[in-house]
Amino acid sequence: MSINWEELEKNIDVAIQAGTDSTNKKLYSKISSVTRLTDEEISEMLPDEADVKKLSKLMTIIKSAENDNIKVKKLADNVQELGSIAIKLIDKLT
Repeated sequence: MSINWEELEKNIDVAIQAGTDSTNKKLYSKISSVTRLTDEEISEMLPDEADVKKLSKLMTIIKSAENDNIKVKKLADNVQELGSIAIKLIDKLT
């Protein structure tokens, strides 16, 4: 039996995309459940999975029980990674 490698590659790509879409929808739903944003707003604001992870990290810092000085220090330590997310979030909220 001969294997059609091109067809197999296409099928794998379709499966990967379907998995990615499903994962993204779950991520958007998790974020929207703890914010005032809808799934759609989050997907528009953060189309990349890595950005959703950064938003999660930003929210973890902001919502921690630590005092504001420690939060500010953590934000400063992570400003390069989280700055673009903060900008997108503020832009969406204003």
